[in-house]
This record gives sequence, C-alpha cells and structure tokens, in this order.
Amino acid sequence: ITAGPTREAIDPVRYISNHSTGKMGFAIAAACYSAGAKVTLISGPVTLDTPNGVRRKNVSSAIQMLDLSMQQLQDGCDIFIATAAVADYRVAEVAEQKIKKAGDELAVSLIKNPDIVATIAQQDQRPFMVGFAAETHNVEAYAADKLVAKKLDMIACNDVSRADIGFASDENAMTVFFADQYRIEKRDLEKASKQEIAQQLVEAIHDAITQKIKPV
Repeated sequence: ITAGPTREAIDPVRYISNHSTGKMGFAIAAACYSAGAKVTLISGPVTLDTPNGVRRKNVSSAIQMLDLSMQQLQDGCDIFIATAAVADYRVAEVAEQKIKKAGDELAVSLIKNPDIVATIAQQDQRPFMVGFAAETHNVEAYAADKLVAKKLDMIACNDVSRADIGFASDENAMTVFFADQYRIEKRDLEKASKQEIAQQLVEAIHDAITQKIKPV
C-alpha cells in the first residue's frame, strides 16, 4: 500500500508537495491487516503512527516510492493498493544550495514523474491492482478513464474539493469502479469514517479476488 504525499525537492530547504495526510492509506493498511493480510505500507512524509502489525517503509520522493514498490513486487505481492498522492512532476535540476531571493520571478523547470500504479500494472507478474483518483471535478469520468488507461482491476474515486471529505478530513465517501472482466460496474461507498470506508474497500477487493464478483 502506498500512502501520503511525496515531496519533490527544489533545493535543500524547499519542495513541491500536496495536501495529502495519509489518513486514508493508513486506514486501509490497518483494515487489510485486520482482514489477515501481510501488509507493507510505503509512506510519504506524514505524522501518523504506524498501524498495528503493519511493516512501514518511509520515502520522500516519487522515485523512491517507485523503487520500493518495485522491490515489493519482486519480493512477492498479491495486491497493490495505490492511495498515495504522488507528485506528477519533479524539479529537473535540484539546487545543491538554498536558492537566494533575487528579482521578482523565479523559473523552475519541471519534468514528469513516473506513474507508479501504471508501471506496476504493466509488469508481467502483476498483482491485483487498486488505484485511487482524488479529483475536484468530473470525478467519476476521470476515474473510469484511469481504470482503463492504467489497466487496473479496481479504482476508488473521491471529490477532494468537498471540505467534509477532503485530504485532511476524518471522513470520506467514494465510488468504486471495477474493470470490464467483472460483472459489477461500480459500488458507491456513502460518507463514513475513513476506517469504515477502508473496511468497505477491503470487502470490495475480497469480493473481486474470491470471484464473488464473477468474471464474465
């Protein structure tokens, strides 16, 4: 399970990041462990305690998160759940020293980060792939497109523009889409605590991998 934000360094004291707190990913890690899974949690910089029974690995950047994710795949992984809010771009050249203020503008060149969940999904021995889509508009449409484009088995989407279920909230509400090989198209998870949503997501994964959602 990947969780939290990534930080992409600009110089030794500045970075690009986002508002992810890691709460959803940590709740899913706890729910997976409670369901009997052996869980490795790859976390970006957050202030949360490690869930009981979960093995945690801390990273900062998207590249570090991808490297550890690939290592877990090589070590053996049945299910990959990508809840992390990974920065889409990183700085092309990180300054070795603090950039001093000079002039009214500062231009920073950015390059695209690798897409972690899509990279894992493309591997020959791919696990069951669960993606997340945190959107601010056209939430379900974007999620459905990502499900197909990234070759996932399942994707959960939520509207982070809503103050009551955004990044820092203790509650969430999601819609889950499944790939075409499953008869069920989607499942709505009504607003509840992130712990309750996590349990429902684990149940959805269980239903799929145990063929309770029958393949066509």
